[in-house]
Amino acid sequence: MSKPRIAVVFGGRNSEHAVSLMGAGSVLDAIDRSAYEVIPIGIAQDGRWVLAPSGQRFSIEDGELPVVETTGASLALPSGELVAFEPGTIPVELGSVDAVFPVMHGPFAEDGTIQGLLEMAGVRYVGSGVLASAVGMDKAHMKTVMAAAGLPIGRYVVVRERDWRLERERVLKEAEELGWPVFVKPARAGSSQGISKAHDRASLEAAVEFARSHDPKVLIEAAISGREIECAVLESLGDEPPAASLPGEVKVEGGQEFFDFEAKYYPDQMSLSVPADIPEEKAEELRAMAVRAFEALDCEGLSRVDFFYTPSGELVFNEINTMPGFTSLSVAPQLWAATGLSYPQLVDRLIQLALRRSPGLR
Repeated sequence: MSKPRIAVVFGGRNSEHAVSLMGAGSVLDAIDRSAYEVIPIGIAQDGRWVLAPSGQRFSIEDGELPVVETTGASLALPSGELVAFEPGTIPVELGSVDAVFPVMHGPFAEDGTIQGLLEMAGVRYVGSGVLASAVGMDKAHMKTVMAAAGLPIGRYVVVRERDWRLERERVLKEAEELGWPVFVKPARAGSSQGISKAHDRASLEAAVEFARSHDPKVLIEAAISGREIECAVLESLGDEPPAASLPGEVKVEGGQEFFDFEAKYYPDQMSLSVPADIPEEKAEELRAMAVRAFEALDCEGLSRVDFFYTPSGELVFNEINTMPGFTSLSVAPQLWAATGLSYPQLVDRLIQLALRRSPGLR
């Protein structure tokens, strides 16, 4: 019998391009080649799809972030059939793809766009569907859904492009009412891209402009005093409810004010303590809340749910990531490894979930 053909797709047209490659490198190393035929596909920063060349780099080397190499054959994906083509040549069919593993983050990727493309092509894929991906990516809509699901959230202000252009003074006043400091972030970005901490009005305006360089829609959030505790949720292969990992505490080790891009992806900048040093009843409450967040969005596959644990012992929902960072050293895989599911086992579980899922409405 032929092995299932899995296309691992990475890269993309956004600021998380390199993060995607780092995760894809780990996935490609972990996939069992005796069980699956694997096709590595890169989406270049200009939007071209290419068959990854043998020399494709997936890691940071000498401080230089990886990018998709465009020396491989260009690709198209019409109705689930991968086709390679070069100018002046006859297209060569690479055959059908049984599932796509989109190790992608940020806009035009994790936000439901690639999921919608794959749905239209009738191709199974790893992870959440279009709606969950889109809502999970937009922090403003995400908070609305989570509040409706009964999860405690912090105070925030949404700044849309028109608000900033025509009603800036109102926006600044509403932000000041949150109290200082505040965190300013793009509404639809991840990996801590475009995030700043503002301590006064002047730094707030600069922070909004910086966030707007990533996304015209911006969130201003009240700072929450507390420790950052994260939990990963994984869909069941059967009829059981989703499972939550042991919670872990993220600690910044590199001197940054908060968990920024360097802390997440450069060596020796963060540590993860699993299980988190919180009371057992609070750990169980957090795990239950993580599953509730997963189900509130109708997530599929894997998600990571982030909380703050305040000095008074309260849990406050921060955000959910429908395609969290996915290197073997990223938080979600580490949480599952500590819970008893190794990185290769996690990758295989996600592929098996995708292969069992029917394309289309479900």
